[in-house]
Amino acid sequence: MAWTWRFEKSDGTETEPALQPEEFTTQGDAESWIGEYWKELLDGGADQVTLFKDGTKIYGPMSLQADAAG
Repeated sequence: MAWTWRFEKSDGTETEPALQPEEFTTQGDAESWIGEYWKELLDGGADQVTLFKDGTKIYGPMSLQADAAG
């Protein structure tokens, strides 16, 4: 099982992340990584993320904006 993030602009178009993540083996690992690096990803041009498990969308898009995550 591979958990991956898709990094997007606010209009939903895919963008290259400032930090390149690995493929995660658990949802918790993937979410912990986003929790640790969301600010760098936002500063690097990603506005939102979507989580996938083996290519199937689990949830998202989820905003990286602090006020939207509020």
